[in-house]
This record gives sequence, structure tokens and C-alpha cells, in this order.
Amino acid sequence: MASAIHHHHLLPPRLLSVHPQPPRLRLRRPLPRRAAAAGAAGTSSSTSAAAPPPTDAALQEFRRWVSSHGADAGAGAATPAAVPEGGLGLVAARDLPRGEVLAEVPKKLWLDTDAVAASDLGGAVGGGGLRPWVAVALLLLREAARGAGSPWAPYLAILPRQTDSTIFWSEEELLEIQGTQLLSTTMGVKEYVQSEFESVEAEIISENRELFPGTVTFDDFLWAFGILRSRVFAELRGDKLALIPFADLVNHSDDITSKESSWEIKGKGLFGRDVVFSLRTPVNVKSGEQIYIQYDLDKSNAELALDYGFTESNSSRDAYTLTLEISESDPFYDDKLDIAELNGMGETAYFDIVLGESLPPQMLPYLRLLCLGGTDAFLLEALFRNAVWGHLELPVSQDNEEAICQVIRNACKSALGAYHTTIEEDEELLGNENLQPRLQIAVEVRAGEKKVLQQIDDIFKQREEELDGLEYYQERRLKDIGLVGDNGEIIFWES
Repeated sequence: MASAIHHHHLLPPRLLSVHPQPPRLRLRRPLPRRAAAAGAAGTSSSTSAAAPPPTDAALQEFRRWVSSHGADAGAGAATPAAVPEGGLGLVAARDLPRGEVLAEVPKKLWLDTDAVAASDLGGAVGGGGLRPWVAVALLLLREAARGAGSPWAPYLAILPRQTDSTIFWSEEELLEIQGTQLLSTTMGVKEYVQSEFESVEAEIISENRELFPGTVTFDDFLWAFGILRSRVFAELRGDKLALIPFADLVNHSDDITSKESSWEIKGKGLFGRDVVFSLRTPVNVKSGEQIYIQYDLDKSNAELALDYGFTESNSSRDAYTLTLEISESDPFYDDKLDIAELNGMGETAYFDIVLGESLPPQMLPYLRLLCLGGTDAFLLEALFRNAVWGHLELPVSQDNEEAICQVIRNACKSALGAYHTTIEEDEELLGNENLQPRLQIAVEVRAGEKKVLQQIDDIFKQREEELDGLEYYQERRLKDIGLVGDNGEIIFWES
């Protein structure tokens, strides 16, 4: 990547003749667990290279609006400005020490569910039955429809019409992420937003034409979703979801590696009754330099691309999610589900695997459970119910261990075959400094996914080669009762 700076925009057995069904292993994530609502994102994104910056007049009006409400903390520490990477950011108006307050945005400027309730939209949306993100999305659309009459007009005027988030990509651009989990996640998110739109269009928008005088399309609703997805700060999600004007202009840099929060919500004024959102700089910044924060150290490149429309050239951002599932056709389905639930898991388990890191600790036991059958099925009996997970944390039998290797390796081979480029071809493309932003995102995501899949395959290939040297349940059990020596020899006693 040409620049490291971006916009925020997994006892002797009873002989059985029944063999388990192959476990279900999906290498696509449908609707992501954390994508069911906007605001499950990290922090905000001001704009994107996908959209031109606002006019100078709009920016000047926004600055006046911010200042008139004291949102700039009255100290002139930071000012909104067009930045070289494209779009807007916050620039230091003077030398700023680490921890300096940049903004104190009063609650009256926030767009949240309280603002919805207080607006003329409040009566239309009822008593809070809508998901918070849907309510706030409708508020965005309603205020946009009011034009200059909206109290948020200066803020709405500087919002981009798109980001580089994959939810805004064309069909041709989406072809570049063919075979990736990002593509299936993107399509799942858009289907989810479409479903929500159809519901609110029938129940709220069409019933309140005086509030929405123009035509509100799915693209309009998707825009509002994308704005929320890209601009809401990490902990402000769910019922706390809120857009914070001015503060949400701060951009992301992978040079900021601290997990320490750069903001807080606090009381101000007499008896601390006035609630404000306080933004601080996490590092020292020189006058005239752009101010950055870290959005979320735990997000993968695919998540960054979906939420904000950027990626990082950082292997810790390369990840792949294995979805394992106990098949309902498995003859031991009920027993396996019971064991999984006793150990904090369920019928389906998701394992996020990161490039260069070990497999998640629960993944191998869950895989062994899924593949358990034949002569190993005695471990599923009630006698072992409270101890079986401990046995699954170590190899059960060579057949079982071989099965998990085959299942994973076959799945990796299948997944790798779905991409239309190789890792080598992607690496060559990434050497081109003139890649368009969306192509850069596509290549980095698909290359990262393939590297993780190759890593997973290598781990289980090596495990296959070590099967003869592993110690299995029966050997461990015989050792426990003193029938096998430390070197594996059988111990006999004279009668």
C-alpha cells in the first residue's frame, strides 16, 4: 500500500458399525455476526477517495456551525480541512501534546435515538420498536429532506455520498473479490439492508409522506446505513448508537497502535448536567499536521473494507473465518450438540484464524467432536459427559485425527479454487503503486484470505505427517492405569 494512512470512511470402547456423517464446514460467512446493525463498526470515517470533498463554502459553514455550538472545545486545537489522501480530516491548529482535547461535542448535536424521539419523526417511528440504526438512518433521511431547514444542515452538507466500502461497489468491482468471504458478507449485508428498507418503506415512509416528501429509494437508505457503519465510534453501538458531528472527521492511521481510548462521554457545566463527547489526540501532533486515531486493532482487512473502505498492509489484518457445524443428519447429533453446549458452544461455531497466529484453542476439540464416531463414539455416552471435552483437547484416535485433517484440507483446497487469481499474481499487482483504491482493497483482501487458507492447509498437512507419532486416548488410558510404560511398552505381571 502506497500509504499507511487511511480514512475511517473457528475403558474399552463399544464396537459400533455406524460412522459419523462428515461435519459441515462452510468457508463462507453469510450475514456476519457483527454486521446485523450499523454501529457494530469501529469509529468513524469522514469521507473517502470515492467521493469529492465538499465545497469551500460548505466547509466554511460547517466550521461556523461547529464553533457556534462550542463543539471545537473553544480552544481552536483542531480544524476540519481537506486532506491530501482525499476527503476531510482534522488538522492541528497548533502544536498538540498527547491527550489534548480536540472536540467537546454537546449532545444536542448528536444524531441518536434521543434525537429521533425529539424530532417530528418521533411520533412516526412509535415507541422505540425500531432497531436504533434504522431509526437514526431514517432521521438522516428526514433531515436531508428538510434541506437548509434542518438544524444539522451544515453537517449533512459535508457528508460524502459514498465511501469505498464494498457495499457501494459496482458489479464489475465486486468481481475483483470473487471467491472471498468479503463478497459473501457484502451481499449478505446488502440483502439485510434491503429487507429493512422494504419494511420501513411500507410501515413508516409511505405512511408519512409529509416527513419524506420526495422519493426515498433503497440507494438512499443504503447511503444512510453506510454513513452510520463508517462513522460511529466503536463503543457507540446498539442502543447507544450515535453520530457525533465534527469528532467523526478524525481519520485512521495504522501508526497509532494504542488500544487506549481517545475519547469519552462526560458531564460538563453546572453539576455536570451537560453531556459532551470529548475527543483527544492519542499522540503528539505538530501544528498543521493531520490528527489520527486507531479505529480498531482487532478488525480484519475484510471488516475494514466493509466498514470503512480501506485495508492495511499488515499480516495481522489477514484473517479467514472457518464455520463448523454439527450436521442434523449425524446419528450422534443430539449427543454432540449437548456436549458442545456444555462447553459454551453450539450447533455452529465460528473460528477466526489470523495469518501467522496459532489456531483458536477451541477449534481442534470442536473438530474432533464433529468427526467423532465408529469405535470412538463411546466418548459420547453419558458416563463421559462432563469429562469428554478434556479428552477432545488431545488426539482421540488416529482415525479421528486423520478425518479432521482430511475435512479441513479438502475444504481449503475447494476454497482456494474459487479465487480467480493466485497469491503470486496478487503480490505482483500489489507491487504497483498506481492501483485504484478499490482494486487495492480487493487485491489485499483476496491475497490475505488465500495466505490464511494456505497456512491452515499447511498446519493440517504437517499434522497428517505426524499421525503415527501422536499419543491417542487408548494409550493415555492404559498409561493412567499402569499398563503402558513411559516408552510405550506393554507392562505384564506374573500371576
